[in-house]
Order: sequence, then C-alpha cells, then structure tokens
Amino acid sequence: MKICTAKLKSASAYSQSRPVQTPKKDKETAKDHEERVWSERAHVDEHGMCFIPPMAFKNAISEAARYLSIQIPGKGQATYTKHFEAGVMVPEAVPLGVRKEDVPGEWLFVPSDGKRGGGKRVWKCFPLFKDWQVTVNFYILDDTITPEVFEYHLKQAGQFIGVGRFRPRNNGYYGRWNVTSTKWGEAA
Repeated sequence: MKICTAKLKSASAYSQSRPVQTPKKDKETAKDHEERVWSERAHVDEHGMCFIPPMAFKNAISEAARYLSIQIPGKGQATYTKHFEAGVMVPEAVPLGVRKEDVPGEWLFVPSDGKRGGGKRVWKCFPLFKDWQVTVNFYILDDTITPEVFEYHLKQAGQFIGVGRFRPRNNGYYGRWNVTSTKWGEAA
C-alpha cells in the first residue's frame, strides 16, 4: 500500500454546511436561532478546531475518476473509476488549523428546503474559510493507480470537483484547490 501525502492550497474559499441539531428555544425567532447556532455548520473536533471530513477528499478523487473516465492502458475499455472508488482511502480528518469561534460566516438568502429552485427562501449563515492550506494523506491500496495517474486525478479533482458547500461538482465555485506538493511512501 502506498501513501501520498499531498499539500493542497486553496484556489477558492471553502464553506461547510453540516446540519444544525440544536432546537429553537421557546419564543425564539428563526433569525435569532440562526444567529445563535450557525457556527454548528462547521465540522469541529473535541478541541474546538475545524476540519474537513476525510470522505470529502475521498469522494472528490473518486468523482474525478468518474468525471475523467480515463482508460487504463492495455485493459481495453476499462477505466480507472472503480480502482479509485475501491482502492483509495483518506482515513484521517484533515485539520484546517482554525478554531470554530474564529471562523467568519457568510449570510445567504437560500431555499428553505436546501434544494435549488425551492420556492420559499430564508437567510442562513455558513462558515467560510477564505484562504486554507491542508495536508491530506491518501492511502492507495490498488497498484493499478500509479503515482502519475493519481496526481493527475488529484489536480483535476481540485479544479472540477472540489469539497464542501457550493463546490464545482454542485454548480458552485468554492472548495477548489491547487496541489503544491506530493510525497510518496509505503504504508506499514
């Protein structure tokens, strides 16, 4: 098993939209509730530090493989898609190095049901990370995926797929990245 430690730098802001679980207080307006609990949309560890869920990067690179549909040399019409879906893992949360209380919010007038084109709109606030840099450990279990193939897919995932709320794959432009470096090794 190979490990690719990739350093990624933001090409656009990153925003999160974790569901809020805190109920409204008695006689609290929707606006007051939103102002009180919006920061719960951030993914936070037990120390109050924000992170990007590991599956965000795993899913982004799998989605890039599906999007690109590059054929494996010498394997006929077979593409890398299933090899990325089953043969790549990101098991650890990816720390952003920012405390939850230091993250600014972005207020938007969005559909109340969360679906594009929804009729009723409400004001919601989402955590926004304008400039971010992370180090992600990708575990490559499938030897079909060479370092060159992996790095190409990682770069394309950063441009066309992204992570978080309003990412390119979902008709947005947040959550994009550039690969600043990669380091390869063998897993124990």
